[in-house]
Amino acid sequence: MKRLLVGLALSLSLASPAMASVPIWGAKQSSPADTPPSALKPGEWIWGGRGASPGPMAVIVSLTEQKAYAYRNGILIGVSTVSTGKKGHETPTGVFTILQKDKDHHSKKYDNAPMPYQQRLTWDGVALHAGGLPGYPESHGCVHMPTEFAKLLFDATNMGMTVVVAEEGTAPVTVVHPTAVIPIDPRNGADLNLEPLANGQLYRWTPEASPTGPISMVLSVADGRVIVFRNGIEIGRSQVQVRDPLAGTHAFIVASGYMPDAPQRSGLRMPNWITIGIPGHGDEAGKVVDEALVDRVAVPREFMEKVLPLLSPGSVLLATDESIQPASTGPKVQVIDSNPPGA
Repeated sequence: MKRLLVGLALSLSLASPAMASVPIWGAKQSSPADTPPSALKPGEWIWGGRGASPGPMAVIVSLTEQKAYAYRNGILIGVSTVSTGKKGHETPTGVFTILQKDKDHHSKKYDNAPMPYQQRLTWDGVALHAGGLPGYPESHGCVHMPTEFAKLLFDATNMGMTVVVAEEGTAPVTVVHPTAVIPIDPRNGADLNLEPLANGQLYRWTPEASPTGPISMVLSVADGRVIVFRNGIEIGRSQVQVRDPLAGTHAFIVASGYMPDAPQRSGLRMPNWITIGIPGHGDEAGKVVDEALVDRVAVPREFMEKVLPLLSPGSVLLATDESIQPASTGPKVQVIDSNPPGA
């Protein structure tokens, strides 16, 4: 995909006074939202989250790309350059969970070296934390991140969160080169079999895959698909056609109330939507979506009858003219936040 877009507001913070004596690694603020991950220089990052929010978090560390991808409720909210273990101290691959969090951690093993915003993956010393970022693997096994990204991630995660460390040849390409759609089960890190619709199949609906939780959706004009997530798990996907699609990527969030009925969707209660002011479209923030725009999107009625009752204020839709299909090399992806207004 051509751009990265961060939904709602880009959360930028400065180091706290308590951290003044500790080195600050990497950029102090997010790169522009349209920066492709492949164009991020060592120490650069993009973030679209704002602390704790509904839906499970999960992180994928690609050793091959030397990048970390953060997901919430199935949608990418942040990407950062990292530095992992050098030769002889390689960062182990596999599925991990956050065992311990320590904002002001210092290493007992390495001469009291500062490891701010540490999130421990193993008891023998492997962790996510702020650290040096030369542009290649140079740590003793930990995953070094820019200080400000590490802080934002630390504030957004919880104990037990899933972290997958993947490398070319040891994991599916969808995990080594992630896209805007989460390629793993956030509950246990298992690879997801992201099956496309079969020939002639209008939609697939499997609500039992995740019976409860917040809803997020991704619509790709290029692919002619919309994917629905509940609590970070795909529960449905459908063919979709968009007449006169908007150029680029736009984000929308469900507001309170419903649109008036219209002949083309008679009997379907379409909620009100407002536009999220993502970077590049900041002037659209808070604008009410009119019925004409909604009616340019054609989705099988049977599918809409299943989805609409699940939508509530705070449900997010990311609509893009780019593909969200898995790629064979590091893709350019979209980032959006799934926070409701005022979260």
